[in-house]
Amino acid sequence: MTEREGVIKFQLDYQPLPAPPADTALLASWRAILQKLELLGQLADRYQGLGFGNLSQRQGRGFLITGSQTSGLARLTEAEYAWVASFDLANNRLVAQGLVRPSSESLTHAAIYAHNPLIQTVMHVHSPLIWRQALALGLPSTDPDIAYGTPAMALAVQALLADDGLPGVFAMGGHEDGVVAYGQNCQAAGECLLGTLARAMALDGENST
Repeated sequence: MTEREGVIKFQLDYQPLPAPPADTALLASWRAILQKLELLGQLADRYQGLGFGNLSQRQGRGFLITGSQTSGLARLTEAEYAWVASFDLANNRLVAQGLVRPSSESLTHAAIYAHNPLIQTVMHVHSPLIWRQALALGLPSTDPDIAYGTPAMALAVQALLADDGLPGVFAMGGHEDGVVAYGQNCQAAGECLLGTLARAMALDGENST
């Protein structure tokens, strides 16, 4: 579980052009909440000091996603978002544009959006507490042997979502502390994630008494 954060593993066809304009106000508000809870950000004592976590929202035929290694920034401007215009999961390929490259987790986000057109928001965070309690919480989890940012992970994610309703949360077994929430909008995905965190905290409290 010592895989280096932020490594882009997919084939990226990237153009350094501005991403299409979009209303990201609600996404930014949830990002601020997740930063305060240290579910997203950049901390010297975690993950070799690299940024962790990323958010996205459906945009046109693709999706808008926070740029690679932007999690430590207090606020994001349009310049810190990339637009994934298209993707090919089987061939591990993304086509994107923006003034920053898309997050290394973009292929996982793509798999979720491809699975269900009703999904509008995806939140990938790092929660040691939820991740450790995934089994007790009854959360779906990908195989620990499957690395993030790979076609195998994309296919595993889609298999987890096959019979799930909205919103939902799952753990990334092979990506230390990795947890993903998704929903029909920012509010649904965010509230589902925080509800899961509350349940994990309750379990942790029971185990420590």
